[in-house]
Amino acid sequence: MFKRGLLVAATALALAAPGQAQQDFSKVEVKSENLAPGVSVLFGAGGNIGVSHGEDGTVLIDDQFAPLTPKIQSAVAALGASPVKFLINTHWHGDHSGGNENFGKAGAVIMAHDNVRVRMATNQKTPFGEVKASPKVALPVITYAEGLKLHLNGEEVRVISVPPAHTDGDSVVHWTKSNVIHMGDLFFHKMSYPFVDRSSGGDVRGVIAAADKVLAMANDQTKIIPGHGAVASKADLQAYRDMLVAIVGKIEAAVKAGKSLEEVKAMKPADGFGVNPSGFITADRFVEMVYGTFKPA
Repeated sequence: MFKRGLLVAATALALAAPGQAQQDFSKVEVKSENLAPGVSVLFGAGGNIGVSHGEDGTVLIDDQFAPLTPKIQSAVAALGASPVKFLINTHWHGDHSGGNENFGKAGAVIMAHDNVRVRMATNQKTPFGEVKASPKVALPVITYAEGLKLHLNGEEVRVISVPPAHTDGDSVVHWTKSNVIHMGDLFFHKMSYPFVDRSSGGDVRGVIAAADKVLAMANDQTKIIPGHGAVASKADLQAYRDMLVAIVGKIEAAVKAGKSLEEVKAMKPADGFGVNPSGFITADRFVEMVYGTFKPA
C-alpha cells in the first residue's frame, strides 16, 4: 500500500487534471490506524493523513488526491468522527493537498503556511512538469509564517513551521497531549530517500534541521506520522536524521574536493542505510539533489 502511494505521488505529484485521469484510484483502499484516543492516521495513495476528532470537530492533516475524497470521508466517518471542519496542509504538493477543493466546498476551513497559499495560487514548475494554479476554494484561508495553535478536542495542537526543507512551506503538527507528531514529507520512513523539492525552495539542510526540531519535542513514547511509510518512533527518526547527516557530509566534502556528480555517484554515499533502493527517490536521485545544493547548475 505504501509503495503504491509513492508511485502515485511520483507520477501525479501536483495533481494536474490529466494526471488524475491516468490513475486508477478505484482500487485504492483507505485504511486507518488508531494512535491515541481521538487521533488516527489514514493510509491510501499519496501522503499519510492525520485525523483528530472529538466534541469540537474533526481536524484533517493533508488530504491526498481529489478522487479519493469520498473514500477519505468514509474512513473518517468509520472512526466515529463528524465531517471535516478544519484542514491543515503540511505543504503544497498535490499528493497532500489534492482534496482541498472538495473539502473546501464541503465547508472545511483550510490552513497552511503562507508559502503554501502562494504556490497553490500560481502556476508552478516542478521536476514532474508544470502545475496549474488551484481554484480559490482549494486555497488555505488561514495562513501563518511561524505557526499556530488549535485548542480542540481536549488538547493543544501545535502547528509549527520550519525553515526551507522539503519545500519552503513545510509544517509539523504536534498533538501535545496525545504525544503524536505529523511530519509531512519532512520524513520518508524507509520507503525511499527524501524528496527535496529545490524547485519549491527546498534544502536538504533544512530537512536535517527539521528532524532535530522534532527529536527535541519527542520522547520514546511519541508516535510519528511520516509523509510516506509506516508510523515511526523517535528512534526511527533519529536513524533517519543520522543517515541524512552522513550522506550530506560525504557529498559536501566531495564537492569541496572538486569531484564531479558522476564521481560522487560512483562513491555510492547513500548505500547501506536500509532504504528501499527502488523507491520514489533512488539513491542516485537523492545524490543528485544533494549535490545540486552544494554545486548548483
